Amino acid sequence: MRAVDVFDRIPRFLRSFYFLTGAGFLLWMFVFDANDFVKQYDMYDKWHELQGQKEYYLQEIEKVKKDRAELLSSPELLEKFAREKYIMKRPGEDVFVLVPKEAE
Repeated sequence: MRAVDVFDRIPRFLRSFYFLTGAGFLLWMFVFDANDFVKQYDMYDKWHELQGQKEYYLQEIEKVKKDRAELLSSPELLEKFAREKYIMKRPGEDVFVLVPKEAE
């Protein structure tokens, strides 16, 4: 069997310049390119993850804005927050902080 006979057995469209160029392009995009499809999929997955985190942080920002508005509107709440969060005290007061003992 000659090489020409083997070459003739391949369908004509598979020997086409456009088919071979397209197949080479797809091979390049799937395997060799710096932005191949695997990396594109990973970046798309990461983008979805970041979109979920964005929603979470937007909700947290709204909660903090609400808490801030409450604190700034009431001096009693502001004092309570300062005492509990930052262990502040009035002059002449003694503050005792109880720390639970850690289990070994």
